[in-house]
Amino acid sequence: MNTALILFAHGARDPEWANPMRRVQAAVRSLNPTLSVELAFLEFMAPNLADCIAGLIGGGVKKIVIMPMFIARGGHLKRDVPELLAALRIAHPDVEFVLGDAIGENEIVVQAMATAALEFAGL
Repeated sequence: MNTALILFAHGARDPEWANPMRRVQAAVRSLNPTLSVELAFLEFMAPNLADCIAGLIGGGVKKIVIMPMFIARGGHLKRDVPELLAALRIAHPDVEFVLGDAIGENEIVVQAMATAALEFAGL
């Protein structure tokens, strides 16, 4: 397949922090088994976004969709990621890069968090 999806998360020093991201990756793969779904991290964990993209391009991918697994659009998504993506677009002009919005700003996710909070509160 010429398209790949990268679930792009912040990263943490604790390796267990990535477990929910791995669960999302597995869920996406089960919903679309032919899609290449990778994890990449901004800090502390590997692979970083550039290394993940390099591997996908090496495998022949021509379109890379990057889904930021962030609750909201803060400084990283406003400044750091666009700068990183601009450099990657220059380095790989034959590849299409698509950057999604922070997943936590998606209404489906907002409603899921509200439901989970109410459920936890027993309401």
